[in-house]
Amino acid sequence: MKKLFYTATLAAWCALPVHADESMTKNNSPDFSEAYAGKLGAGVIFGEPVGGTIKYWFNDQLALDGALGWSAHDDTYLYLHSDVLWHNFNLIPVKEGRMPVYFGVGGLARFRNHDRDNEVGVRLPVGVSYMFKHAPVDVFVEVAPAIDLAPSVRGDFTGGFGIRYWF
Repeated sequence: MKKLFYTATLAAWCALPVHADESMTKNNSPDFSEAYAGKLGAGVIFGEPVGGTIKYWFNDQLALDGALGWSAHDDTYLYLHSDVLWHNFNLIPVKEGRMPVYFGVGGLARFRNHDRDNEVGVRLPVGVSYMFKHAPVDVFVEVAPAIDLAPSVRGDFTGGFGIRYWF
């Protein structure tokens, strides 16, 4: 029953009902780093967790990301998280490409071995991403303080670095 609750909680985070602003998807610029809405990126993340990552842009400031992978956390065999992220493209000016600073809120779940209780919590990610001007690739680094809410309340840190290819 607990696994079903944890899975349903994470699925609710992942299915956040936000729609892309269609007016933002058209941009006359040939540069990849200028228009984001409607784009999906997939790649890898290293840290907590190590695994795959995806990100979808709803408009030029709001995105949803997620990761699925392995965790070094006590007896964890599967780690999942999903976050809603807001981006500020003006904090770090760069000559080529774009470098947004982002922050957000999301949920996480750790499924554990050896009859240990699974964990569900809340993440507060803060990060920076570099989006190349002429290539559909970005690199990112983030830290995410977390509060595990079940089976007990305790603080933790997640985060890592990675790369994504944009479709």
